[in-house]
Order: sequence, then C-alpha cells, then structure tokens
Amino acid sequence: MRQTLYVINPNSSEAVTAGIDAAMAPLRRPDGPRIECVTLADGPPGVQSQHDVDRAALSVQRFAQEHLGDAAGFVTACFSDPGLHMLREMKGPVSFGISECAALTAMTLGQRFGVIAILQGSIGRHWRTWGAMGIAQRVAGEVAIGRTVTELSDHAATLAGMVDAGRRLRDEHGANVLVMGCAGMAPFRAPLQDATGLPVVEPTQAAVSMALGRIQLGW
Repeated sequence: MRQTLYVINPNSSEAVTAGIDAAMAPLRRPDGPRIECVTLADGPPGVQSQHDVDRAALSVQRFAQEHLGDAAGFVTACFSDPGLHMLREMKGPVSFGISECAALTAMTLGQRFGVIAILQGSIGRHWRTWGAMGIAQRVAGEVAIGRTVTELSDHAATLAGMVDAGRRLRDEHGANVLVMGCAGMAPFRAPLQDATGLPVVEPTQAAVSMALGRIQLGW
C-alpha cells in the first residue's frame, strides 16, 4: 500500500490549505509517497499567538496519532512548527516543521536570510526559534506585512506588502535570501522572487523536499 506524507495545516482555513496543496505540485511523483494536504477544522482561523501555537500543537499531535498506520511522515505546515517535537517522539514516520526546514534551506542559498512575517507579534516567536537553533547570526532581520492569515486572501494587497518587505530586507538589512514566514504565503513565491531578484524559500516546499529525501533514503 502506498504510504502518505501528511502536510498538516493546523489552522481552519481551507484557502490556506489549497495554496499549500498547489505549491506541492512540483514535488509529487507517481513512484513516491502520496502527498496529502489536510486542514485541521478544530484549529484557529490563523496561528498568530503563542496561545494559538499551543492549542494547534495538540490538534497536530491528535491527527498524527490517528494516522500513524498509513503515514510515511508528517509536515507541520505552520511557521511556528506547532507540535513538531511531540511528533518526533512518535516512532516510525519522519516529522518536519516548515520553519526549521525553511531556515536550513535558506542557509544553503546565501549567507544571511531575511524573513517576511505576517504580524509584528510573530517576530519574537521566530527569533526564539533562531536562537534555539543557534543560527541567529545568519538572520539578516524580519519585516512584518501587518496582515492576519485570513487577510492573506487579498492577493494584490498581500503581494504588494511582501514585495515592499522583501526589498527592505534586501536593501536595508543586507539579506541575500528571503524566507516567507507563513504557510499562507505559498502562492506568492514566484512573483516575490521576480520582484526582488533574490531566491525565495517557500517553507512547506522546503520541508516536504527534506521529508521526501529522508523517506527515499530510509533514514
């Protein structure tokens, strides 16, 4: 039976999941694990606070426990990586978080990466992650676009804010790689890259790429 790599959107937005699913197209192969993007209906509309992160972590763990039987792996598709370490306590499937994987990927593309966050309040959580990973010196900076997860559905306004943030990170902070700091930004990778002239890391693509490699190698 073909196993499944579950990409878990911990918020309740089907629109966000649809964007993530579309971003998976280049990674799907008939001879690889099936990549299934799922929405956790009991999650918050957007994971935007530490309370949201902690609440989402339990939902992510519950989903994983219910799908251990056919799972090749799990990807937590939220930039705060809710539930990641609980998933890694489960034996068997590989587990990845998109924030961790985005940073690791960015460091292979340039010396210093800049992060485009959704809200100013998210940036403190991100810096805690970079500190815990021991990579804070590789982070050029973060700029927020001031939009909630649900407001990302206004594509024109979101892209305009992301391009402005990306250019600031490039010109004022010295970033030579950009990381999109929310899974809901998935549809904007190509136009952001074109507008800024910098490589742009879409975090769920980064995490799924790593997961597929681990699964293929049997690590």
